[in-house]
Amino acid sequence: MTRSIIARRSPIHGTGVFAARTLKAGTEVIEYRGRLITHAYADRHYGDGGETGHTFLFTLNERYIIDANVDGSDARWINYSCDPNCQAVLHEDDKGRPKKDRVIIEALRDIKRGEELTYDYGITLEVRQTARLKKIWECRCGSPQCIGTMLKPKSRVKKA
Repeated sequence: MTRSIIARRSPIHGTGVFAARTLKAGTEVIEYRGRLITHAYADRHYGDGGETGHTFLFTLNERYIIDANVDGSDARWINYSCDPNCQAVLHEDDKGRPKKDRVIIEALRDIKRGEELTYDYGITLEVRQTARLKKIWECRCGSPQCIGTMLKPKSRVKKA
């Protein structure tokens, strides 16, 4: 079978992932893989990540994070976009084992051969989103819908 994706230099940022053939909407493109770590381990070794503007960590569930810095798949190279053509979908283990949960990147729409794959990272930081942080997490997707940052607004707690 022909390989469906290829990682190479991206016009968006660094390395990106591109369709090596046409991908139909709904296609499971690649699993986001890496070493499983706990949230506490991630906090100790990587901090909150807010100051780097770069991470290969993907929250899997309340217990685990996928650390694609170690044994990561090419999914770690998929860039962010405000107008993505893919989405990350959580596949929970049918026996309730959090270690067996998986994240699959799926095509949201038909993707042409040679087109770069992108998805919305859904990044929320627990700290105040200053202009400096928004600049660190600057979006470079180039979409007409671009909001300028990869950061999502923090959820506001409604008061009764």
